[in-house]
Amino acid sequence: MAFQPNDLSVLAYANNFTLWHYTTADDLVSGIGYYDAAVDMLRANDLIITNVDTDGSPTTVFYIVTGNDGSTVTVTAYA
Repeated sequence: MAFQPNDLSVLAYANNFTLWHYTTADDLVSGIGYYDAAVDMLRANDLIITNVDTDGSPTTVFYIVTGNDGSTVTVTAYA
């Protein structure tokens, strides 16, 4: 599947930081490119709480937006 903008929602916003929630049946949502359709919304250092593989073995992963060059969004799992 691909990124679904309607499944991305804001949980909190303050001081130029946004906490997001995203839910998907996809297994892999990290790295470069998955969130490109949200390039106008996501900013570096935003946090995305992501429920992945919702139709299989659901897990929750926290991702940090590590880059946004205006056309490509990069996220990395929070460690």
